Amino acid sequence: MEHPLDSQSYLEAPAVRRVSVLRAFAWLRSGARDLVFRPGVSFGIGAVVAVVGLILMAATWQATYLAPALLGGFLLVAPFVAMPLYALSRQREQSAKPDSTLAFRAWKGNADSIALFGLVLVLAYLAWERLAAIVFALFYTEQVQHVPHLPPALLLSGQAPSLVLAFLAVGATVAVLVFALGVVSVPLLMDRPMDVITAALTSLRCCARNPGAMLLWAALIATLTALGFATFMLGLIVIFPWLAHASWHAYREMVGT
Repeated sequence: MEHPLDSQSYLEAPAVRRVSVLRAFAWLRSGARDLVFRPGVSFGIGAVVAVVGLILMAATWQATYLAPALLGGFLLVAPFVAMPLYALSRQREQSAKPDSTLAFRAWKGNADSIALFGLVLVLAYLAWERLAAIVFALFYTEQVQHVPHLPPALLLSGQAPSLVLAFLAVGATVAVLVFALGVVSVPLLMDRPMDVITAALTSLRCCARNPGAMLLWAALIATLTALGFATFMLGLIVIFPWLAHASWHAYREMVGT
């Protein structure tokens, strides 16, 4: 459903609802039901994401320090890749006939704001990639190993604790900031005539009003995504669209009119 963009709607901040801490599991259940609404599209997008993930894994095989940055980049791009899936969930919510063509054009309703938010995330990704490289250079002084050989090399070098702690500190800071700014921003920008600042502030308000639910939701996203990576990306064929559909329901429950 496309909306006309007008100055008044850009200035309106939507209400934010409080949800129960365990509500994330209900979002996952709703997301699972959405998977069968248009399974070809959902699993097709999941397959594309899995292939891209394999390419990223291959790219980091001999450039170990890039692995966290590329994983972070993957997670930053994911909400934009998921937009057709948000649109399909919206169609199902509205009891509309599934329309894949309309779903893939959903971004056009608010293209400028979506593109601007994408630019913000690209800048965040570039900052994270540089920080990852700097942390690796500062805390690992041995010969750089291929990804499979890095854990034992770290353990033998005695530098594992400091490197892991540094990566966790930097990565967690970036991840928390990006999650807080973007947990509902992309579905909100796709669904309504909203500017980037209002969308990002709405996302922050969702986190502030529902800290327990957001912590659980972030943990579930991280755990399921890690599971997808652990299966050499095959799990992402299902996990990615599942999380995307569930994210739509998270947005709809937390953000009012």
